Amino acid sequence: MLLLKSIAATLWILACVTNSVESAKILAVFPFPGPSQYICVQSYLKTLAARGHEVTSVSAFPQKTPLKNFRDITLKDEYKDHDEFIITAIEASSETKLSQLRMLFDYAIMGSLPVLKNEEFQQLLRSDEHFDLIIIEVFCQDSLYALGEHFKAPMIGVSTFGADIVIDQLVDNISPLAYVPAPSGVNMDRMNFWQRLDNLYTNTMELLYTHLVIIPEQQRYYKKYFPNATLHLTDVRRDFSLLLLNQHYSFSWPRPLVPNAIEVAGMHVENIPKKLPTDMEAFINASPRGAIYFSLGSNVKSAFLPKQKLQEIMNAFASLPVNVLWKFEKTDLADKPKNVFINKWFPQSDVLAHPNVKLFVTHGGMHSLIEAVHHAKPVVGMPVFYDQYLNVEKAVHKGFGVAINFRNFTSAELRDA
Repeated sequence: MLLLKSIAATLWILACVTNSVESAKILAVFPFPGPSQYICVQSYLKTLAARGHEVTSVSAFPQKTPLKNFRDITLKDEYKDHDEFIITAIEASSETKLSQLRMLFDYAIMGSLPVLKNEEFQQLLRSDEHFDLIIIEVFCQDSLYALGEHFKAPMIGVSTFGADIVIDQLVDNISPLAYVPAPSGVNMDRMNFWQRLDNLYTNTMELLYTHLVIIPEQQRYYKKYFPNATLHLTDVRRDFSLLLLNQHYSFSWPRPLVPNAIEVAGMHVENIPKKLPTDMEAFINASPRGAIYFSLGSNVKSAFLPKQKLQEIMNAFASLPVNVLWKFEKTDLADKPKNVFINKWFPQSDVLAHPNVKLFVTHGGMHSLIEAVHHAKPVVGMPVFYDQYLNVEKAVHKGFGVAINFRNFTSAELRDA
């Protein structure tokens, strides 16, 4: 009996030691103020913590409830002008390619500098703390890629927008221009000569702007905030062990990928939907002919739309014989139709999972389209900027979506879509 107890105690100690040996200290950096990019990795990071790894997360979205093995470094007041920037970005998206690239550059700065200037983050850099792995957003954050060399740890890059010709360079991937469209364009994979020429122009402009404007600016940050670094930023950019891409061939097209570039779109979607709040559930079920869900995503806020556009939307919804859930960022909406339910935030994937939700009116963000595909919901797309135009075009091409022009649609066009 004593021998059995000794064996059991030994096995328990070995199990504890093995668990400790297998756990890792992980630093995750996702600096952008838009919630959608952090939503992409939130469940991934929580799962790592639940499996015993120690996760330090640098983001604007700390956990509402403290989690075991999970530490937040919160970027609190660094994004005061985010909403104003998004309004400007919407206007720039209808202008020239150069204007769009300038907007992209400004958005990239909005990610890098708040992290590098954050005092708690600076204390982490100056400390003797060790990390076994760095997981980082790879959208124009080149100066932050120095974290791998700084902590002598391998890096996993996460692209919440999927691959493009710039992100390809991080792992020596290629995007053949003849049949791999730029995410910021509107061409599909089967292009004629003129579309290929347009794709060449778009990719060339993005490469030139990245290497002539964005990277030189990031190089200055790199020298300032990592003064003891020995590598050139060009080498730091190629220091990734793995690249996770928020895209999937089922919603895209065949394209080459190196072994360490992996498509992971949908990893944020829970396998089992959560129960909706009682008022949302009742409102959806009260519509015998089904309900519609409308959201412009986490960056574009319906509450900031011009009055005329809001009126067109309300006129369209008021004319429908179904209930509509509308992500609206204020608590009240003047002249709101009786068949419309507004809320500042909806558990989007759980809403789309509801069998009585029959249609999704969306801006066409990658997460929204992936969730629509996952839950088999048709979409009406009104893209606003960047990759949303191509995302909606994919939905139209694959037969589960229609598109309307966000800038000049009428209530009749929205109703009839």
